[in-house]
Amino acid sequence: MLQSMIQEVHLLPGLPKTKRERDYRYLMELREENLLFPFYTEAGLNGRLNYKLENLHGGWDAPLSQIRGTFTGHWLSAAARIYNETKERRLKAKADFIVAEIARCQEANGGGWAFPIPEKFLYGLKNGRHFWAPQYVCHKVMMGLLDMYLFAGNEQALEILRGCADWFYRFTGEISREVMSDMMDLEETGGIMEFWGDLYAVTKDPRHLELARRYERPRLTEPLLQNVDVLTNFHANMTISEIQGCARAYEVTGEERFRRIVESYWRLAVDERGRFATGGQTNGEIWTPKNQFSARLGDMNQEHCTVYNMVRLADYLYRWTGDEKYADYIESNIWNGLFAQGFCEGHAREQCLEPSPPKSGLITYYLPLAAGSQKKWGSKTEDFWCCHCTLVQANARYREWIYYGADDGITVAQYFPSEAAFCVDGVPVTLGQKPADLCGDILEIHEISHMPANRPTWETVQFTVSTERPVTFALRLRLPRWIQGDPVFRLNGETVSPKIQDGYAVFERMWENDTLEAEYPKSVVCVSLPDKPDTVAFVDGPVVLAGLVPEERICFSSRLR
Repeated sequence: MLQSMIQEVHLLPGLPKTKRERDYRYLMELREENLLFPFYTEAGLNGRLNYKLENLHGGWDAPLSQIRGTFTGHWLSAAARIYNETKERRLKAKADFIVAEIARCQEANGGGWAFPIPEKFLYGLKNGRHFWAPQYVCHKVMMGLLDMYLFAGNEQALEILRGCADWFYRFTGEISREVMSDMMDLEETGGIMEFWGDLYAVTKDPRHLELARRYERPRLTEPLLQNVDVLTNFHANMTISEIQGCARAYEVTGEERFRRIVESYWRLAVDERGRFATGGQTNGEIWTPKNQFSARLGDMNQEHCTVYNMVRLADYLYRWTGDEKYADYIESNIWNGLFAQGFCEGHAREQCLEPSPPKSGLITYYLPLAAGSQKKWGSKTEDFWCCHCTLVQANARYREWIYYGADDGITVAQYFPSEAAFCVDGVPVTLGQKPADLCGDILEIHEISHMPANRPTWETVQFTVSTERPVTFALRLRLPRWIQGDPVFRLNGETVSPKIQDGYAVFERMWENDTLEAEYPKSVVCVSLPDKPDTVAFVDGPVVLAGLVPEERICFSSRLR
């Protein structure tokens, strides 16, 4: 089984780091009192505070929204993960303050309830009343608190969670399996099953594992064990999170049943369903019917939350199997989902050219894929959709999906500028990667120009391995599915032929301050809809290209004329 090397990885200048830095700036822009407002209100700590606070959040985080406070949990999760990499003390101080205030609210509520919504929402749900996703809200808050403990070392966050877990253990202990299932049918629970598995991994409290079992959804998981397709036209993100719970349950219990559920879900959701060229499979928040994508092509494709959570589910399966198809899926959905749908900026240089409007965008709920459609961007403080929440988390996590460790070596799953520091047999090793410079210094006079005459037909990545003394380990490079031809590898300037095994180039040798260059040939290819071969997208390497046209265009091949 592979292990993500999150604690050892740092991003270098490049698109993932740029996105993470924009994420950091956005987290810092938001005011603590507004993030805490619904918690204060529920705990009765607002006093005479005017509800018209400056920049008070609107949309789904507005004071009268039934899921108010959800974003705060995601904020804490993103802040913890960014701090873990950057050690940015101002962000840590802001996050620690929010945790301390949630603890104060929990105490005012009696020591258990620490959430920004009333307890009666859950009791009402138990009695069949529709309140908007109260367990979903609770999950997001607890998830953020646990990440503050795991990635920012905040012990108070864990103590808050112990009180929350006690509340939920009592609450669910009074509910039958049938009623629990009815509650899950009524409203989303988010990733609460996965959270209880995560908490159990920390505390080893059997009650926390029991909570994970209580939050399994048999009406979903039992048909999956029989390979029955219960996904078509069903809410996608709701079920993805529930299956992540089964994935985590497998990791903390070792019970094969949970793994079979996850594998069946992936087969039905991805392998047998097909996908758009971007990697997404949904329209209007629901799973598209198997290989019937043309009728669903429109302006409500590929919800951001589903992209993020399917990347996370693929990561589980990749760590268990090492199968490169999951890393390929992650690559496609990072480039054409997470990158495309959040923290976007115009590319024209200032004072030279004006980019096409908008000059920037925070988050787009959907990625419209119909020809001529345009992205619809959310605002910084007036929307706070669920995709707004996963935006800040996703852009704090890119480093987690690059390098994976195993007993015999390191696997490079994604090609993003970054550096990993680790030890092999007690010897410190630093592995770095960056895109190769295609042209060199453009101001220096050369006898022959090194600038490509046309668009590059290859992707070249340079790796450096630095060690204190010689050390032996295997370095595995994923061979992307978009490669068009044979890759070329140069070790310290000399062309080499590594072992090609199961979709990887494997270099097993003694390393000592070496340079490795990987050159992957590519071309622009056409990728058609599964059920409409004459409707295509143009794809350059892993990136789906966008045509800046107001309507659908018909392309004619010279071979057909």
